[in-house]
Amino acid sequence: MTDTALVTMDINDGIAHVRLNRPAKHNAINDALLLELEALFNPLDDAIRVVVLTGSGDNFCAGLDLAEHQAREPFEVVRHSQMWHRVFGKMTNAGIPIVAVLKGAVIGGGLELAATAHVRIAEDSAFFRLPEGRHGIFVGGGASVRVAGVIGAGRMTEMMLTGRTLSADEGERVGLAHYRVAEGEGEAKAHELAASIAQNSPLSNWAMVSAMSRIDSMSMDDGLFTESLVAGMTQTSPEVQARIGQFLNRKK
Repeated sequence: MTDTALVTMDINDGIAHVRLNRPAKHNAINDALLLELEALFNPLDDAIRVVVLTGSGDNFCAGLDLAEHQAREPFEVVRHSQMWHRVFGKMTNAGIPIVAVLKGAVIGGGLELAATAHVRIAEDSAFFRLPEGRHGIFVGGGASVRVAGVIGAGRMTEMMLTGRTLSADEGERVGLAHYRVAEGEGEAKAHELAASIAQNSPLSNWAMVSAMSRIDSMSMDDGLFTESLVAGMTQTSPEVQARIGQFLNRKK
């Protein structure tokens, strides 16, 4: 990738480091950045086992780039929102675990992007906000499903109505972050976790990041049925048999 790319990716030992590269704009999202993200995940290289997602500079992502916001007709707004859904859907449903490092602004569309990650690490500086009410708009990048799925519809509604800011500690408490680390320690923690996740069976990782979100939106009976099918796929693979055999031999 060149320095002019809005998103960069480096791959080492099966771990892809994807970095938003608009630090002067606090990594705010415009259409060009979205399309570069989509190109990286369309599809991911087969050698990639885990993705680490970060932002350049002091912020993860300040959300929609309002400087490039356009007045659109209703159907154009629908199509634009669906583009965000398409890109973020390709990320979270790529079958590869994503570990995100959150620092500074994690606002609006930046929080929607963070919610595509399966593991989220917040540094001390991270703060979370849904300012759509202040701008007179509504979320359009998937927050009503992904963010509400994490913190609940009621809490998300309150965040949009009040526009209040959650600190890194508050974000961890409500589930927006799974880990809290000191400032500057997020990437090291992300790569440590990514290296551990990469040791899992690729089929098992695929099942966990692909099945859980879908089961969550199903009825109980459908979810349990799907769980059984996924268990049947994973537990009978030759790799799993070998792993279990190694574990049992180690215990002996």
